[in-house]
Formats: sequence, C-alpha cells, structure tokens
Amino acid sequence: MEERERSGSEPGRGGMRRFTWEEIGQRSGRGPAPQERWLVIDRKVYDISHFCRRHPGGSRVISHYAGQDATDPFIAFHLDKALVRKYMSPLLIGELAPDQPSFEPSKNKKLVEDFRELRATVEKMGLLQPNHAFFFLYLCHILVLDVAAWLIIWYFGASLVPFLFSAVLLGTVQAQAGWLQHDFGHLSVFSKSRWNHWVHKFVIGHLKGAPASWWNHLHFQHHAKPNCFRKDPDVNMHPLFFALGKTLSVELGVQKKKFMPYNHQHKYFFIIGPPALVPLYFQWYIFYFVVQRKQWVDLAWMMSFYIRFFLTYLPFLGVKGTLGLHLLVRFIESNWFVWVTQMNHIPMHIDYDKNVDWFSTQLQATCNVHQSFFNDWFSGHLNFQIEHHLFPTMPRHNYWKVAPLVKSLCAKHGIEYQCKPLLTAFADIVHSLKDSGELWLDAYLHK
Repeated sequence: MEERERSGSEPGRGGMRRFTWEEIGQRSGRGPAPQERWLVIDRKVYDISHFCRRHPGGSRVISHYAGQDATDPFIAFHLDKALVRKYMSPLLIGELAPDQPSFEPSKNKKLVEDFRELRATVEKMGLLQPNHAFFFLYLCHILVLDVAAWLIIWYFGASLVPFLFSAVLLGTVQAQAGWLQHDFGHLSVFSKSRWNHWVHKFVIGHLKGAPASWWNHLHFQHHAKPNCFRKDPDVNMHPLFFALGKTLSVELGVQKKKFMPYNHQHKYFFIIGPPALVPLYFQWYIFYFVVQRKQWVDLAWMMSFYIRFFLTYLPFLGVKGTLGLHLLVRFIESNWFVWVTQMNHIPMHIDYDKNVDWFSTQLQATCNVHQSFFNDWFSGHLNFQIEHHLFPTMPRHNYWKVAPLVKSLCAKHGIEYQCKPLLTAFADIVHSLKDSGELWLDAYLHK
C-alpha cells in the first residue's frame, strides 16, 4: 500500500484507483517493485503478484505479461471469459487514468484496433465454432492406423519388413495424435474447457504416453510470447546447444561465449535435433516432470499407454523387440515433430521481449507453409501457423477461411506475411542456423 501511495495514483469515481502506464510498467516482477506484478485487461488493472502461482494456465504464462496490457492474449486464450472475469474480481486494484491510452503508448494504435475489429469479425463469422465430425473422423483415422500396425505383426509375423512397416504406421499414429492433442489442449474442439481437458488427457496420455500438464506448462508460454528469449521455452535451446536469431547470436559472440561450435550448428542439428529430441530428451524428462510436480493423474494416463503397448507387442516381439519397436517409433515421431514445429519459428525473428502488440508479436515469430491436402494432414494444419497463433482456440479446419482476412490486414499495415513451400520451409531451418552461426563466429572473433 505504501508503494502505491508513493506512486502518486489518484482514486477515481467509486474509490477506484487510477494508474499510469509508467506505474504499471514498474510492476513487471523486476525493477523498482520486484515483488509486484500487475497487468491490464480492458483498462482494468489487476494485481497478480500472488495469484500467478495459482493461475490454472501456469504461473509463468501470466507473469510474462506483468507490467503490460494483456487484453488480446486474455481474449485469445480463454473460452468462457465471463466466468474468468468473476475469478479475477478479487485481483482488481484499479483502472487506467482517463488520460491514459487503453494500451501502452509505444504500441501501434491503429493496428491494435484493426486486429480487434478482425477478431470481432471472426467471431461473427462463426470461425471459432468447431465441426465435431471433423475431429471425430480424425481420431478414427488414428485409431485405425494403430490397430493396423498391430494386425500386420499379428498376421505377417515379426520379420524385418512387417516390423518396419508397423513402426512407420505407429510413428504416424504418434505424429497425428500429437496434432490432435494439440487441438484439445488449445480448447478448440468443445465449447466447455473441462471437456477439452478431459479428452486432452486421454489423447496425449493414453495414445502418446505424455502428460497434459507438461504440454500446457510449456506450450502456452510459447504462444504468449513466441520466440521471446527467456519467455518462450521453445527457444531455450539457446545458448546451450544453438545460437538462435541474429540479435542473440551476435550478443553471444560479443560476450565470448562458446558452449558449442555454433558455426557448425547447421550440421550437428541433424544429429541432436530431429532424431534425438523425443527419444533422448522428452522420453525421460516427462517422467521427471510429473513426479516432481506430483501430477499423479497424468502419470496414470501415461502408464496406461506403456502398459497397453507392451501387452500388445510383447507376445510377438519379446522384450528386446518391443523395446526396439518403441525406440524406432519415437525416432520417427521425433523427426516428424521437429521438422514441422521448427519450420515455422526458427527462421523467424528471435529476440528478447520488446512488448509489441499481439498481432506483430505473432507475425514476426511465425510463417506459413502452402496449403495442400498433404501439407494440411502432414503438419496437422500447422502450415497455417500464423492464423493458429493469432487465434489459438480456432478449430484448425477454419484456418484457411480466416487467412485472406489476415493477409489483408498485413498488407494494410505493411507487415510481411510469409508463406512458402514445405521443402523450402525445411531448408530455411538449416539456412537460418547457418546464418546465425556465422554471425556468432564473426562477433566472437572480431567484436
């Protein structure tokens, strides 16, 4: 209370305190008030200093917007906004002063307003409404492939060709189940959040053997601040394994840091990237995560996958064969997952959080891949990464409908809307790693 009195904020009508953006910006968890975290939603100021630890989406994702306007991410992430606002009432401490803009003065006012108008248009067009038949059929095709993999071993035996064919089918099941759990995790299938959460646990837990809590903890941070170092966990591979982005790579070189020979990272990416991420890192870390955080429900769902897998294949393949099949499936899944998820982000702008508007934040960190039936299926519609990041709860089958509207808004404000062929997107991962590695080396040697 003493801190607020020193800030000079004035009480408004009804006793509501009024704040300036300068005061709010100091409550980011750092700076003059390191223990305080405030954020703004629709001009209302909320103190999340203690609530962030109880935030259902995780403490980090909400803390990433401390000291900032969080209106657009709040709208983007929550289905039942009226219900959420009720829980937010005890956190309300005031509002922006009348002379203060609705968002930080540094942000592009017209762009923010135009995007919010686009959001309203999307809602009126019904593009946030899911087609349940689409997701049901998608689940069915995963289950059919899963059964087909077992039938091949059962009918043809455990010789090399049936073994490899079943592994490819099971790898496909894992990749496609990964895209489907992503839909439920983003609350884009059912109108009720809890329904999405229930089915999410089944898909990611029983079909994939991974914890929903782990995915939620990491993935929503990624969406809140994509490609923002120290806020997006997807770029935490910098600087231990890779030097990412032009700015961060030069910074690393100037600081004379060399955790790896980054000028060769576009080569060793093929070793420690796609083939190794799932089998050598995710495979053990997910168990560490659930045990450390005591996520026993998630652990039970995970174990149901492993019990089913081993009971299914052990009679035909034995212990070594079943373990080998599992490792090969994870290897296939890992390559598929890494190439698809990184083609939209690694070649894009990577830097510290500059607190730009929601639309610009997503566009500078994402790009699209050309639409085709194969590309849509292969990537789980993440070839529409731009639209997915702008509207994370939108059902994926509607991305193509909103894409022309997003392109139009980009053209209006002179923002680049990148869309490329699939193989070009893959190649750009390697090219960007090579470029940032060279930038690091030049700074390391000469600056």
